Amino acid sequence: MVTSLLKYLGILILGGIIGFKGKLSPKLEGKLNTIQTVCLLFLLFIMGITIGINDEIISNIFSIGLKAGIISVFTVGFSILFVHLVKKFIPMEEKEIES
Repeated sequence: MVTSLLKYLGILILGGIIGFKGKLSPKLEGKLNTIQTVCLLFLLFIMGITIGINDEIISNIFSIGLKAGIISVFTVGFSILFVHLVKKFIPMEEKEIES
């Protein structure tokens, strides 16, 4: 498990270095958004297959979905709450919008 995590972290760092050094061709840079979208859709497709194959997940899908929904609502709610609390302690200059 640690080896897999290090492999993924290494790939992420390598990609960051390549992006930071500007080693990509402009043609490939222009297509990165499309490549990222295709890879994400493929990942979601494979995850869907994996979930569909697992009978235990399918039989507990409502319970899992309910727990995921509760966690999501609390995560978003507390994130908004903490941003408002922290915002009160950080002075920010307000800029007027020119019309």
